[in-house]
Amino acid sequence: MKAWKAALAAVASCFAVGAAVAQYPTHPVKFIVPFAAGGSTDIIARLTAETMRKYLGQTVVVENVGGAAGALGTMQVVRGQADGYTLAIATVSTMIVYQATRAKPEYTLDDFAPITNIASMPNILTVNPKFPAKNLVEFIKVLKANPGKYSFGSSGVGSINHMLGESFQAEAGVKMIHVPYKGSGPAMQDLMGGQIDSVFDQFPSSKTYIDSGKLRAIGVISPQRIPGYDVMTMEEAGMKGFTDEAWYGLLAPAKVPQDVLAKITEAMKKTMADPEFRARLEKVGARPVGNSPAEFTAQIGREVSRMKQLVHDRNIRLED
Repeated sequence: MKAWKAALAAVASCFAVGAAVAQYPTHPVKFIVPFAAGGSTDIIARLTAETMRKYLGQTVVVENVGGAAGALGTMQVVRGQADGYTLAIATVSTMIVYQATRAKPEYTLDDFAPITNIASMPNILTVNPKFPAKNLVEFIKVLKANPGKYSFGSSGVGSINHMLGESFQAEAGVKMIHVPYKGSGPAMQDLMGGQIDSVFDQFPSSKTYIDSGKLRAIGVISPQRIPGYDVMTMEEAGMKGFTDEAWYGLLAPAKVPQDVLAKITEAMKKTMADPEFRARLEKVGARPVGNSPAEFTAQIGREVSRMKQLVHDRNIRLED
């Protein structure tokens, strides 16, 4: 009798799960942004949520869970219910740098089902206006003539901005002093104050300071120049292949039911095709991407491998 009741309960449970999948979504879907509100990740997430609700047929809310360079919020998604109602906004920091710099990461790509790379943004190198170089070629020349004299600030050891500085030194064949801060904001303030010489950051975060003349843009880390700005790319200065942009993607937990994942993927595909959404991304300095789940998965895998090599070559050590 007990066995019969257990079997009946199992069948009922399967029907319930099937019904839930068929009706998905029945209540609001949540995007976890693993950083504070107001930054580039938050901006992209909110633009995406606002448009995606039209195609998902349900409200999409954004929750900011900052801490541990983005790992805290990302781990919350990994440890939560894999029902499709909690999704992660992914970045280079959370999916590439985190995995490459930890001997024992608490999550990896295997814990997720990548959906799409929503958008990319150019990274940019800025200097204090008093720096003795007017362009990227001159900047590299000054650094080569003065190894270890000039500094670059970042938002912390192991941050994407730190890694950009390490990549730049390796590609350009120069030596700089790394000065880590608790966020890119304090680094920018010290750069404008002359306490440090340069900062690698995402273009939207630097744009206001560049436009006001408080900082000078020296180089762009992107496949092409930023429209409206006469700033040389790293490739133009001889660093072939140094084009990595910041990006912002959408992930689901790996164990989300395939039918639910298909609905999320289809809604996201329609979101990426929305002309108004694409225009709004471009307005904030982002380039719409919208690759397939397979392409996004492969992209993350490639970038993790390259970042691990950089960490090894530059002898970067972080505490887990």
